[in-house]
Amino acid sequence: MTNNISILRDGFGANPAFSGLVAELNGKVAGYLLYHFGYDTDHARRLMHVCDLYVQEGARHHGAGRALMQAAANLCREAGGHELLWTVYKPNKLAFDFYERLGAEYVKDLKFMYWPV
Repeated sequence: MTNNISILRDGFGANPAFSGLVAELNGKVAGYLLYHFGYDTDHARRLMHVCDLYVQEGARHHGAGRALMQAAANLCREAGGHELLWTVYKPNKLAFDFYERLGAEYVKDLKFMYWPV
C-alpha cells in the first residue's frame, strides 16, 4: 500500500525526488506519469526514468497513456535526454502490449537489483 504522506513529501516537498504529469479527460484527472532524470554512463547520455504511469480504467483507450508518454519524451528531449527507461511487472501483459504499440523495446541485457537500506 502506498504511503500518501511519503509521496507528498518526496514529490512536493523542499527536495523533490520526482516530478509528474497529469492527463485530463472531460475536465477530470484521468491519469498521471511520474518521472525523474538520470544518466546512462554506458552511453554517456542523460535519460528520463518513468517511475509510474497510471490511467484510470474508465479513461483507457482514449489516448491519455500515449499522450503522457509523448509529453515525457518531449520533456526528456528538452532537458538534453535521449531515452526513456522504465520497468514493467512481468505479469502486466496489458502494459507490455501498450508499450510495444508505442515502439518501446525490451532491455534484455539488464537485470534490476535493489538493496534496502
